[in-house]
Amino acid sequence: MAPRKVIITCAVTGSVHTPSMSPHLPVTPDQIAADAIAAAEAGASILHLHARDPRDGRPTADPEVFMQFLPRIKQATDAVINITTGGSSLMTLDQRLAAPLRAEPEMCSLNMGSMNFALFPMLDKPREWQHEWEPKLLEATRDTIFKNTFADMEGVLERLGKGCGTRFEFECYDVGHLYSLAHFRDRGLVSGPLFIQFVLGILGGIGADPDNLVHMKRIADKLFGDSYQFSVLAAGRSQMPLISIAAAMGGNVRVGLEDSLYDGRQLAKSNADQVRRIRGILDGLSLEVATPAEARDMLALKGGDRVAF
Repeated sequence: MAPRKVIITCAVTGSVHTPSMSPHLPVTPDQIAADAIAAAEAGASILHLHARDPRDGRPTADPEVFMQFLPRIKQATDAVINITTGGSSLMTLDQRLAAPLRAEPEMCSLNMGSMNFALFPMLDKPREWQHEWEPKLLEATRDTIFKNTFADMEGVLERLGKGCGTRFEFECYDVGHLYSLAHFRDRGLVSGPLFIQFVLGILGGIGADPDNLVHMKRIADKLFGDSYQFSVLAAGRSQMPLISIAAAMGGNVRVGLEDSLYDGRQLAKSNADQVRRIRGILDGLSLEVATPAEARDMLALKGGDRVAF
């Protein structure tokens, strides 16, 4: 029997952390491209990408900014490029879809429900803010709903999935999100192999502990049988412990500065640091890392030659 291959996803910058939290967070197109390419060279077969305003590092949905780094990453690596449709909880759905609809990537994230997505507890740690927008963005999440209605999700599946041949990383922040995904499967709007990302540790979603991971896996098994692949991301200090458990349970893993700024007890100097860290753990578990070609085959992706960048 061939050994199981583990897909490493690297989420390079996200919209959660702000420049004042780490000097190593990539924010300019040059930095995002360089960090993404290095992560791929370290072993990440999927690169999950957001964009930042190069002037001050705030999250942006501007397709022009995305197009400053997407072609460069594609030219330098064979990794699967996965573009966010979540963007930021403060963006409209049309803003969040602007770059994916232009780029027509192999894969996009798709958040499986509306929720509280609270970042304001990060204000509790005293720090010197580089930009006025940073504390304001974090505070705004106290009274904001991250909107992903059934109509929103149907629209993404129609416009990106059916319209562009894009497949999805279904981000499930709680058990109910798995049932929402099963609803779309039952209606024939999605089909296997599904790639389900269990997201643990966001305030407003399921907590980051092993019991919750086991519960998410048990419910997903009940709903989807053998027609899905699961991956795990865990926020902050829970990142490495929980994704290590996930790998031992038969899952795939996600690292990156979107999810945690640390490599062990130190600030990660790059996304590649975290990729190398989890790759060492996978080696210790006698697990092999999937190449981009193997990830494409596992997830039935359309191929890098069929994107629009």
